[in-house]
Amino acid sequence: MKYIFISGGVISGIGKGITAASISLLLKQSGYRVAPLKFENYLNLDAGTINPIEHGDPFLCEDGAETDMDIGTYEKFLDEDMGKDNFVTIGEIYKTVIDRERRFEYKGEDVEAIPHITNEIIERINLLGRKKKADIVIIELGGTAGEYQNIFYYEASRILTLKNPEDVIHIHVSFVPTPSHLGEPKTKPTQLSVRTLNSMGIQPDFIVARSEKLLDKRRIERFALFCNVQPENIISNPDVPHPYEVPIILENQQIAEKILTKFNLKVIKPNLSAWEKLLKKIYFKKEKDVSIAIVGKYFGTGDYQLRDSYAALFDALDHASWKAGVNLKIHWVNAEKVESAFAKEIIGNVDGLIVPIGWGERGVEGMITAAGFARKEKIPYLGLCYGMQLGSIEFARNVVGLKDANSTEANPKTKNPIIHNIPFDPKYQRIKGDGTSMRLGTYDCIIKPETLVDEIYTKYDAFKNKEKRLISERHRHRFEFNNDYRKQLESKGLVVSGYSPDNFFVEMVELPKSVHPFYIGTQGHPEYKSRPMRPHPIFVAFLKYCL
Repeated sequence: MKYIFISGGVISGIGKGITAASISLLLKQSGYRVAPLKFENYLNLDAGTINPIEHGDPFLCEDGAETDMDIGTYEKFLDEDMGKDNFVTIGEIYKTVIDRERRFEYKGEDVEAIPHITNEIIERINLLGRKKKADIVIIELGGTAGEYQNIFYYEASRILTLKNPEDVIHIHVSFVPTPSHLGEPKTKPTQLSVRTLNSMGIQPDFIVARSEKLLDKRRIERFALFCNVQPENIISNPDVPHPYEVPIILENQQIAEKILTKFNLKVIKPNLSAWEKLLKKIYFKKEKDVSIAIVGKYFGTGDYQLRDSYAALFDALDHASWKAGVNLKIHWVNAEKVESAFAKEIIGNVDGLIVPIGWGERGVEGMITAAGFARKEKIPYLGLCYGMQLGSIEFARNVVGLKDANSTEANPKTKNPIIHNIPFDPKYQRIKGDGTSMRLGTYDCIIKPETLVDEIYTKYDAFKNKEKRLISERHRHRFEFNNDYRKQLESKGLVVSGYSPDNFFVEMVELPKSVHPFYIGTQGHPEYKSRPMRPHPIFVAFLKYCL
C-alpha cells in the first residue's frame, strides 16, 4: 500500500481538498484503487456540532457520518460514497486513546502523545486502506503547516515515511501571493512554510503552488532552489473559473505520471474523457437565466457573506443547472430580515425560492414568511429539512387556521406542535450526546403515486425500487412532523407525498399542481447525494419548473 500526504501552507482554505480530490481522480482513472482520508484538527468528535459559519456546511454521508466539506468534494470527484472511515478528528484520536487507557489495554504503560497518539493516527490510515483494499491512500492533513493543533499528524507522516521510505509521497499545497503594489508573485511565504515542514523532519516531494496565474520559469527555479524540490515537481495550480478544471490542469503537468513513477508503479494515462465532457457542459454558453432566492440564516460572517455555509446546496444547484442548461442567479436572503409586510421587497422578483437546513429559533419566522410568500405568489418552492418543516407550519397557520402552530424546537410551549421531538427509538435514531437523538444517514421512503415527486423520480429513473416506489435519501435532523396533525393538514390540501415504509415518518409534502406549480418539502437532504455527472432529480426538476 502506498501513501500520499497532502499538507497546506501559508493560509487555510488554499485548496488542499480540491487537490486531494483531483489527484485521487487522476490515479483512479489510471486504474488504481484509491482511498481519500481527511484528518481534522478540532476536538469535536464530528463536524455536526459546529456552526456552519465557523467551518462550513458539515457534509452528511450515507452511513450518517457528519464530516468536513472536503469529504463531499471527494464524493463528487470520485463519484463514490464516503463515510466515517474517510474522516477523522483529533478529538476522535484522543478519545480512542483515553478510552483504551481506561480499559487497561496499554497494560500499565505510561500513555503519551508519541507513540500512542501517532500510532492511532497511522492505524486509522491503514484501517481505511485495508477496508477499501486500496493501492494508494491519499491523506489530507487539516489546517496549515506550523499550527500546533496538527503537529501529531505531521509526526505520524514522518514516522510512516521513516518506516516505508519508498511508499510515501508528501505533497505541499501552498499559496503564492501577487501583491498589487509589486506586480509579481512572491515565493517567500512558501519557502518559510517548507522550512516549517523541514523542521518537523519532512521534505516535500512535490509543491502544488496556488496562485493567480500559471507560474513562470523564474518562480519555479526559485522554488526548486530554496525548497529543495526538483523543478519538474513544482506543480502550478492557478485560479480557474471552476474547481472541476483542476484535474485537467494537474494532468497537463503529468502529476499522475510523476507520482506513479516515484512509486515504481505502472504508468497508465488517466482517462478523463467523461471529465472533459463535463467541463464542456459547465462552460457551454447558456442563453436562459434562472433566479433563485435562498432564505437562510448562516450567510453572514462579520461584514462578509459565506458561501461555504450551504456548500452542498450550492453544488447541487450547480450540477442541476448544467443538466437543465441554465445560468443560475442566486439571491442570498438573510431570514432574520424577512418580514411579512416586506417579503416581496426583501426577497425580490425571483423564479424560485429555497428554504434550506437550519437549527434553532433564530430566523424561523422569516423562513416561515418566505414559505408563505412562495405559496401565495405561486413561486416554485423547495423546502429542505427545516424548509419542509417550516413550510408545513406556514400551511397550518394560514390555510388550516392554527395561528399558533409552530415547532417545539422554536417554541417548546406551542399549543399546536406541528413539528415535535419524538421519544428515542434505536431503530430510528442514534444518540449524539447528552440524550440528544437524531436521525442520521440514509433512510428509505415510499413515494405516493400520481404526485409531483412521483413524476420526478419516475422521469429521472431515480427509484431505489421502482415496483415498491421506494427511494432513499440522507437525513440529518432531530425534530419530526407530528402525525397528530397529519389528517387535519391533508384535509385542507397538503399532500403527504412521501413517508417511511412503516408510515411512521412524514418524509415529503407537496401542494397539488392544481393549487401550485411546484411546492415540495423534503425531510431528507437530496443536496448531499448530488454529483456533477448525476445531479439530483429534485433540483433538476425544480430549476426546470422555475424556468
